[in-house]
Amino acid sequence: MAKECSPHTMVVWGLWQDGRFLFSTGSQSRKARNLVQNQNCIVCTEKASEAVIVEGVAEIADIAARRKFLPVYERKYKFDMKGMKDDILSMKEPVFALRPRVAFGLWEKYFATKTTRWKFDTRT
Repeated sequence: MAKECSPHTMVVWGLWQDGRFLFSTGSQSRKARNLVQNQNCIVCTEKASEAVIVEGVAEIADIAARRKFLPVYERKYKFDMKGMKDDILSMKEPVFALRPRVAFGLWEKYFATKTTRWKFDTRT
């Protein structure tokens, strides 16, 4: 019997693009293997006192999204993706696109009165 994995949470670099959060990872990473088994995913900001938590489904990004993603990612992180670009664009290496279902905004200082939740239309 195959072991069922729980939704995956891991620190990643990524960016918002066309209503989804895109991030890359190695095809053999635990993160990629978990997301193949269970597409439920959570991403959050690193600043816990002013947190944003997004829950959704991580899908494999298509070529058009990857082409758009690469130059923006390189500029944002000042990270040269040339060595990975061919594998990313040929679909050998995954780029995931998290389609949000729900997001939470938590401001620790005002937790009791200013916590916010957003629900997203998942029919599109």
